Amino acid sequence: MRDAKTTATDYDRLVRLVAPPAGPVDAVGDWFAVEAVIGTPLPSDYKRLVETYGWGEFCDFLYLRAPFGTSKHNGIKWQRAHFSESPEQDRERYPHPLHPAPGGLLVWGTTANADRLCWLTSGSPDDWPVVVWSSEGWYETHPMRAAAFIEGWAGGQVKSHLLMDMEKGLAPWFNTFRPRTHRCLLLSDGLAAYPERLRRLREALAPTTDRGSWRSEHDEDAQDHFATVHSDWLLTYDASCPHQVRIDFPPEDSESVRQRLFAAVRLMGCEVRGITTAAGTSLPAWDAATDEDEDE
Repeated sequence: MRDAKTTATDYDRLVRLVAPPAGPVDAVGDWFAVEAVIGTPLPSDYKRLVETYGWGEFCDFLYLRAPFGTSKHNGIKWQRAHFSESPEQDRERYPHPLHPAPGGLLVWGTTANADRLCWLTSGSPDDWPVVVWSSEGWYETHPMRAAAFIEGWAGGQVKSHLLMDMEKGLAPWFNTFRPRTHRCLLLSDGLAAYPERLRRLREALAPTTDRGSWRSEHDEDAQDHFATVHSDWLLTYDASCPHQVRIDFPPEDSESVRQRLFAAVRLMGCEVRGITTAAGTSLPAWDAATDEDEDE
């Protein structure tokens, strides 16, 4: 296991690789109270991760859980409820016990595929290795701490047989989990080709960063995912049927998003033919967030 100096380097590398959010969510709380409830001290690098990034996701895949906050999807209550299985009754299927059993698994994150990222709680907390517990029940141990594992996975250095790889060529990113508004603009085709429309859209919202893309064999259909760098808006430009721009944004940004996005559509040479929520509900006009639009 790496020493404390190397751990600090892993953390520093992660911060350089993946920019932390300006306002992390559920990042501050009473660590002594948390450790008393869980029944064990927690690794120092995990505490720094939570304080720096808070509750959220790396690259739309790896979810960092924080012990603070009141959401049913996070915090101590989530930690307690997350292990509903009874591994003691099926040791062949579950080769590891669960915390608080000695040396048991303790979850600190999950993935978009319902895999669990755990510590094997044997020895000093700062020496706990990472265990990937897949949704299919397979296990994989990585002799490193949480910060090193995230940095290695996001940077393409840590390989896992159970987790998907970070898409090559993309700069890693982090999104906070917080209330967001979802809007979809249905567009006319316009005269410009798809690559030019995409260029104009991203230029109007610049600076932006890539979040992945997809193309059909003959480029008849295409999707490009990207985010604005400073305002935390998440976008998908979709050339398939229907031709659309989807955007998720903090509710308080609604008017700014409306102005910039409608101006971008005009630059693309397109017209807005309809607006819907994430649930597909048609809106007569752009409006502020409603309860059904917000998600944590």
